[in-house]
Amino acid sequence: MREEQRFRGRILGAGTTSGVRIVVGLWESSPFGAFTDVFIEKPDDTSLLLAPDEVVAAYVSGTYRFDTVRVVDVHARRTASTLELDAGPLVASFRIGPITPLGRLLRVVPRRVATSPAWLAAIDPVARRIVPGAGTAGTAGGGRREYYGVTRSHAVLDVRGTWLGDDLGRLAPLDPPVRFGFASLPPTPQVVTVETIIRSAVTG
Repeated sequence: MREEQRFRGRILGAGTTSGVRIVVGLWESSPFGAFTDVFIEKPDDTSLLLAPDEVVAAYVSGTYRFDTVRVVDVHARRTASTLELDAGPLVASFRIGPITPLGRLLRVVPRRVATSPAWLAAIDPVARRIVPGAGTAGTAGGGRREYYGVTRSHAVLDVRGTWLGDDLGRLAPLDPPVRFGFASLPPTPQVVTVETIIRSAVTG
């Protein structure tokens, strides 16, 4: 028997010329309500989770791999063209652009199909060839199976901000790929609309 949990929202992925790589989860609906969390990989490739509370920190760090976990106040404000983020040591403003060619392609697939675990498992090999480093199905931590159903993608055009008070520099590819889970995000900075499905075994 398996227990299924679904997270609906957006994921932003971007690199910077300082070497700090950033992944932001903006979850509108989840088992924990609405929240924002931030995954960081630093220039030395060590990883950090910035979580808004202990419950989210425990769940996320049980699903993904991090060297360090911190609970901080995480505030995000979205408009049609920007994302303003204040998360402890990270303060950043991202400028969001138009829908990407991949985003236009994704709109062809009905949402019900695009977020089906069976469909996501079937297309995973193709997705990894089309978007190197990315994936739609894999094994997460703690014996959990995870699926990414992406339904839309918009370009990230710019970033301004600081990490631990130091300038992040300019926008750069998310390269090398981040290594928190079974797959990275595409190297081209973007924000995707996604439904993440996590299945874990239930005993008893």
